[in-house]
Amino acid sequence: MGKNFTASRTQLRPDARFESILASKFINCLMHDGKKSVAQRVFYDALEQIEKRVPEVSPIEVFKQAVENVKPSIEVRSKRVGGATYQVPTPVNAKRQQTLAIRWLLAAVRGKSGRPVALSLADELTNAYKREGTAMTTRENVHRMAEANKAFAHFAW
Repeated sequence: MGKNFTASRTQLRPDARFESILASKFINCLMHDGKKSVAQRVFYDALEQIEKRVPEVSPIEVFKQAVENVKPSIEVRSKRVGGATYQVPTPVNAKRQQTLAIRWLLAAVRGKSGRPVALSLADELTNAYKREGTAMTTRENVHRMAEANKAFAHFAW
């Protein structure tokens, strides 16, 4: 183990079309069974659909804003205190915010069946850009839960 231990890990490269690390991360999360080219095609097809629906803004900006809108600022975590379990509201760090936003967007897309994934993804991203849709509902529910359990904030670690 030399001093370059952390440098030996593989770095995430920006995607080919938009040079965006976030897009690359999203494609990797969208990928199923190691089929990256399929995930890329789905993602880029979705962005082409977004370009048709929201022509005044570039599709990658719509995507970035959609992820930004879905990011939660606070979440609840279970904490056991003296035999009772409390839902304690805690702030969310930036990396986890991004992870949760991507996870919720993909869960919303996968929850809709009967349509091509690219179209569902385009719908969900467009809705999240407008602060609507399933992923935004999930975020609002998490925030509502944290607000309701504000009384237990003093248990936060």
